[in-house]
Amino acid sequence: MSGPRTIRWALLIVAIAALGYLGWQRFQGEDHQAQAETRKHATARVAVPVRIASVEKADFPVYLTGLGTVQGFNTVLVRTRVDGQINRIAFQEGQFVREGDTLVEIDPRPFQAALDQAKAKKAQDQANLANANLDLQRSTRLGEFATRQQTDTQRALVAQLTAQVAGDDAAIANAQTQLDYATVKAPFSGIAGLRQVDVGNIVNAATQTGIVSIAQIEPIAVIFTAPEDQLPDIKAALAAGSPKTIALSTDGKRVLSTGALSLINNQVDTSSGTVRLKAVFDNKDHALWPGQSVSTRLLVATLKDATVVPDDAVQHGPNGLYAYTVNKENKAELRKIRATRSIDGRSVVDEGLSPGEQVITAGQFKVQPGTLVTTAVASSDQAQAKVTDQ
Repeated sequence: MSGPRTIRWALLIVAIAALGYLGWQRFQGEDHQAQAETRKHATARVAVPVRIASVEKADFPVYLTGLGTVQGFNTVLVRTRVDGQINRIAFQEGQFVREGDTLVEIDPRPFQAALDQAKAKKAQDQANLANANLDLQRSTRLGEFATRQQTDTQRALVAQLTAQVAGDDAAIANAQTQLDYATVKAPFSGIAGLRQVDVGNIVNAATQTGIVSIAQIEPIAVIFTAPEDQLPDIKAALAAGSPKTIALSTDGKRVLSTGALSLINNQVDTSSGTVRLKAVFDNKDHALWPGQSVSTRLLVATLKDATVVPDDAVQHGPNGLYAYTVNKENKAELRKIRATRSIDGRSVVDEGLSPGEQVITAGQFKVQPGTLVTTAVASSDQAQAKVTDQ
């Protein structure tokens, strides 16, 4: 009995040893795989993913930004110049009226009667003048049979009637003018405002109440301000031509219209240290409206062959501005820079960078000098297109 028992114990020990060996081998394999995964992740973390863009050489527009208010190029409160009752209103509120369009018709009958009366008076005086001329001719032909006094008197009568006819012409012109004033017309093209009278109202020239206001919006003006220390640059730009002026929405995100600076006000506001400027816009699409608030950009200069980078590349540190560049070994290098101007997502760098270099525009918070990076090129086409369109 002792022999078989010994064999069973031996087999049991061998089985336990085999199971232990297999478990050890499996544990070792999993440990090696985990170590390989750890090494793989560690290797992947060595190269920091960043986004880069090229340092460019380009012409950079220099704009002065500000806030302005749109004003009608011309604005008038249309009033009547004669007294009378309104027979017809020929416009709609908010309508775009053309120069010379009829706005209001006032009862013309009194003015027509005055015109007819003046014409009749002229006809009467012309008949008297014709008769006086015939009498003068008769007196002249009589010669020595007519006294000198009779001839001189007749000649004076002819002159008097001639003057009366001339006065009749003036009276006719005045009556015709009054009749023309009975039809109120638009003095220029523009947008009609709210009507202040109705059909049947009696209007007269002495009152200050108007009929309607008209604002000219083609072209239209924008009044805005600029700091007085920018006045030399603005004057130089205006002397060289008509500087481009851009009107944008108040948030500065949407271009409304493009025009040109027309004048600088004749004095500086001493209380605010600013000078008022006026720009004119064609405004064919009526994007600008009188009284509207807008943001403005005035082009005062263009920097030729400037070194330009995206704004995202410029970083602020305790020692000033800096940017990270990527060298040929795909390692980050820190550069101290001096940026002077910025607009539309691009900045001008005067020192620290050269055209053709690559700068990091995203992912800088993971980067140290000498860090290995993996790059993706950032597109600056959108920012460039925005500036080009303007």
